Amino acid sequence: MRSRSDVLETAVLGLLNESPLHGYELRKRLNLVLGSFRAFSYGTLYPALKGLVTRGLIRTAESEPPPSPRKGRAGIPGRTTKPMPLGRRRVVYELTVEGTEHLRSVLATAGPSAWEDDNFDVRFALFAQTDAETRLKVLEGRRIRLTERLETLRESTTHPRSRLDEYTLELRRFGLERVEREVHWLDSLISTERGRVAPQNGPPEQEQTKKEPG
Repeated sequence: MRSRSDVLETAVLGLLNESPLHGYELRKRLNLVLGSFRAFSYGTLYPALKGLVTRGLIRTAESEPPPSPRKGRAGIPGRTTKPMPLGRRRVVYELTVEGTEHLRSVLATAGPSAWEDDNFDVRFALFAQTDAETRLKVLEGRRIRLTERLETLRESTTHPRSRLDEYTLELRRFGLERVEREVHWLDSLISTERGRVAPQNGPPEQEQTKKEPG
């Protein structure tokens, strides 16, 4: 459960680092980042937000209420439109300096936790906020993890003694193809990131020999 809450925390901080958001908009964007199959309910999101506020990583502010609709029937003599009562001010969440530093620290890590299924999607969604070297390490680590999984799937699918019915076997084959596609996708991304990292590191140093005047 802690791993799941860490993923949600990283996603929230990453989205708020782009712009302050109120709860409803934040939840919509979280569903895009995390995927609908891992959508978080308000019952999960708001306790997480409260915890981040308590830790000083985010703070709340109030936004201006939306424009008030007019009440009445237009075009009828003797009737005037009256403004409805002002709407409620909405609570907006925004990152603090401490939150920015914490997020920067998280996005600078490239260890195994960044490779796993629960966290990789979020880390990849925040690659625009991550430096190129860390992006490359995360992608390479993810590829190592999937290569291990690929070997296991191939063995379980082709093992002559495996007694699988046709539907289970088909499911295994589907999983194998999906992992193979992701490995191919990662290869392309890794090649791109290596091309970005190389210019940053500069050309290799070359020894320059000085010729003594003859």
